[in-house]
Amino acid sequence: MQSNLLVLFIVLGLIFGFLAGLMAFLITYNEYRRHYPDGKAPLASSLRTGVFTFAVMFAITLTIGYILVNYIFTGTS
Repeated sequence: MQSNLLVLFIVLGLIFGFLAGLMAFLITYNEYRRHYPDGKAPLASSLRTGVFTFAVMFAITLTIGYILVNYIFTGTS
């Protein structure tokens, strides 16, 4: 049961992390392209922001999943 829940949280982390990273990339790229004359600088900065956001969201989801599985859902049968 615990391993199934952990897999669920990994999948949720991938989905929510991807969506959060994509949104962060799109928002920062739209804003940065107005301020940089070169086309590659906003793309690189936005990509870094998107990857960082994905990593943070994925880590948060895994942490919450671990806490829920090991400390909250331990009493259920």
